[in-house]
Amino acid sequence: MENSPKAPPGLQALFKECHRVYPDQKNPLQVSTILKYWLGGNDVLDYISLYDHKGDPAREIPPHWHYVAFGLSDLHGDGRVHIPEPTLDLEFRSGMGFELTFRLLKSSDPNQGPPTWPANLLQDLARYVFNSGNRFCVGDNIPWPKKSLDSSNSKISHMLIAEDAELRRTETPFGWVDFCQIVGVTSEELDRASRWNGKGVLNLLRNNVTTGGEFLITDMKRDKSVFELFPETLRELEEDLEREGSDLVGVNAEFIFKEFAGFSIKEEVETEEQSEDPTMSVSREFVAMKAEEYSPFSTSMSTSNSLSMSGPIDSKPMTGHTVSLSGLELTLAPYAAKFLVLAIKDRIRHGRHFTFKSQNLAVTFVAESVTGAMVNRRNPYVVIGYWMQLLIPDDLVPRMLTSFEGITENSDHLNLPTTFEFLDKGLKIIIDNIAKPRLTESKNSLP
Repeated sequence: MENSPKAPPGLQALFKECHRVYPDQKNPLQVSTILKYWLGGNDVLDYISLYDHKGDPAREIPPHWHYVAFGLSDLHGDGRVHIPEPTLDLEFRSGMGFELTFRLLKSSDPNQGPPTWPANLLQDLARYVFNSGNRFCVGDNIPWPKKSLDSSNSKISHMLIAEDAELRRTETPFGWVDFCQIVGVTSEELDRASRWNGKGVLNLLRNNVTTGGEFLITDMKRDKSVFELFPETLRELEEDLEREGSDLVGVNAEFIFKEFAGFSIKEEVETEEQSEDPTMSVSREFVAMKAEEYSPFSTSMSTSNSLSMSGPIDSKPMTGHTVSLSGLELTLAPYAAKFLVLAIKDRIRHGRHFTFKSQNLAVTFVAESVTGAMVNRRNPYVVIGYWMQLLIPDDLVPRMLTSFEGITENSDHLNLPTTFEFLDKGLKIIIDNIAKPRLTESKNSLP
């Protein structure tokens, strides 16, 4: 396949980059999708190549299997999967702009070949990207809903996104492609990455071959986190977090909200979202944010302290009328509770913003010092298009932190519903299971 002249142009360019790293492996083992995605198949990735990396003892790089996926970028250039994005830039991305890779430590048994479960893992992640439209970025963290990455008793149960250690950005006929490496991590490492920043935790993992080393190789038999192996790193992290705050600017989560007032007004909000009717009716009384099945992947939307109208929603500008709410009742799903604490303690307290986002809607908590926001002390709760912003004034931050002291990392310990009231600010926040929303009468009401 790799040497075939029939390989599509985008795929040939990616193969060429792989050949640069593995010049002696012209025909690696390969997992190929039989029923292609554009023909109605369920597997997004066309091919997954499995390279045999011999390692480098001088650099403490152990032998491992290197999985490289193909299909998130535009391999064909004819619109069968990816529609080319119109752009004025000289450089543009191909498809989603990245492909996924994974490095797995080899078994001590020299006769054991590469397992197939990482290929299934990469397909699952690719389906999420296609279904949600959310692109992965270096530093993102991925909470995995299954027991572990390989469905065993392994402590490696979640993932971080790193830049692949060897494969470089590649220019294809249809745009550039980055290689994003999946790195298996423990629950503690995921939690610390969520609160602090993913890139920082990745740097800690790189420091020792036991935790991945220079190439961030996943060892499914590793049973201790980097913080258990090297306790001094945890102290340094906590000090940095208290001093600088978190770099995480948003996560996917499910929520509902309604105006905290004795009346309800219906406003028309114009949007550029493609639908049968370009005008969507949004009720002040009830707006629902429907997330995909629990997989609250974090997103790196921005590291800036300013907001733009297209900030939380990927590449979709917000246009239309703003709706100012006199008060707000916001209900978050239980798994989002720990991120509510993070939002206030590690983001708002440091003068930043934090967003809960799904496929269609977003709500952004905004500190007073954030520039470019729609909200202010006079209008603290504003909706425009698919985006709601709520202002957290400086004097409210310590009160919220005191109120949230009972929230733990494990949402199973919460008594539902748990309600936090800040009535002088016209704000009520509830942690509860999200019931099926009551729809407005509009044809285009939100699901």
